[in-house]
Amino acid sequence: MKRIPHTFTIVFALIVLAAVLTWVVPAGEYMRHEVDGREVVVNDSYHRVDSAPQTWQIFSALFNGFVNKADIIVFILMVGGAFWILNNSHAIDVGVMAFLRRVRRLSRFKIIQKLGVENIIITLVMLMFSLFGAVFGMSEETIAFVVVFIPLAIQMGYDSIVGLCMCYVAAHVGFAGAMLNPFTIGIAQGIAGIPLFSGLEYRFFCWIVLTIIGIAFVLWYARRVKAKPERSPVYKLDDYWRERQLSTQNAELSVRHILILVLLLLTIVALVVGVLAWGWYIIEISALFLAMGIVAGVIDRQSADSIAKLFLSGCKDILSAALVVGLASGIIFILRDGRVIDTILYGLTRSLAETGEVASLGVMYLFQTLLNLVMPSGSAKAALTMPIMAQFADLINVSRQTTVLAFQFGDGFTNMITPTSGVLIGCLGVARIPYGTWLAWVWKFIVLLVVVGFLLMLPTLWLDLPGF
Repeated sequence: MKRIPHTFTIVFALIVLAAVLTWVVPAGEYMRHEVDGREVVVNDSYHRVDSAPQTWQIFSALFNGFVNKADIIVFILMVGGAFWILNNSHAIDVGVMAFLRRVRRLSRFKIIQKLGVENIIITLVMLMFSLFGAVFGMSEETIAFVVVFIPLAIQMGYDSIVGLCMCYVAAHVGFAGAMLNPFTIGIAQGIAGIPLFSGLEYRFFCWIVLTIIGIAFVLWYARRVKAKPERSPVYKLDDYWRERQLSTQNAELSVRHILILVLLLLTIVALVVGVLAWGWYIIEISALFLAMGIVAGVIDRQSADSIAKLFLSGCKDILSAALVVGLASGIIFILRDGRVIDTILYGLTRSLAETGEVASLGVMYLFQTLLNLVMPSGSAKAALTMPIMAQFADLINVSRQTTVLAFQFGDGFTNMITPTSGVLIGCLGVARIPYGTWLAWVWKFIVLLVVVGFLLMLPTLWLDLPGF
């Protein structure tokens, strides 16, 4: 079997490729102006500028990436440290086994037995996270949930990929088919000059279709892995999680475990309420999980020195994932400082002028999808592309709402494979899944979603849909 390159090797190769592009693609820029606190592109303002080919900058990309993604990196370290303190009590592992023992008793009901308890659990969890992604754009928050759902998946007889899919993939499928996500739809519609969250009815339909596909795909894979565990590409890698399970297999759920699990539940509730009601983000969520870790250590009767050492052990364990986040972010700096991103965008808009409605929509969608591989920030991409795409949509007689949908799908699906996504790299680091292994497993699913996304956009060209 051919060995998959290390994640660092893959990401650095992409940095080198980006640097090569700065030597090949002509340098150019659009003029920009500020609208509601955001920089947006001025139409018809593209102009050539002096080229800035990148050379030694490939070695400074790690530093620049760390500075740019400092919030995500610190968040990953704090979550890793906090959960290491909590996991030292084995409360999650013992709680998962106790939960499954009780839930499996429901198998005495014929309908539950026919559907399968594990299938119901996977479906309900994925539905919940997909809804979170669709409503308030859950993304970074999923890093903290990976360590909760992978032990659950392992205990049910699956692998770490299933556990990752239950929270991370579900949230990002919902993110792609979002109904009310203010970070993508809200910004894109505002720049496009259409009513906020208009077209909700059809996007709700899209969310249902995409969520069903996501859940069905994961259930299909989970069934294959359970029937033959060796089929899993992470079978050997999951020894870490299986050994954790074995160390607590005969442990009983104590009062101490229950208190820590209640603390975890209250933390999750506070997270959801804080994000929805008070607009919490990285700083507040990091502080919340740090507090959870410290309180969990106190409940577990750890001394202050022990809690500090456990926290540092957790940071050390997750450090490689944090390093990859910084390195991957360096790709964007190479392309931006090389002044080639705007040239690529300009070339696309010129080529679209010679195509029909369907082809133009397809090219716009493909471009948004590919651009997301190097620019995973939805808000930044909206500010860059929507001023141009919205105006161009008018010229080719395509609804601006359709253009927003193309941006939404293009921004969402490839989040699950782009190496420049700090969230993806962070989740993979917590799950202990190498990026190359993940990419080899997930690419077919992403292609399926991209194709379905294009098919879902076609009715907006031909039908009289609300908001379109």
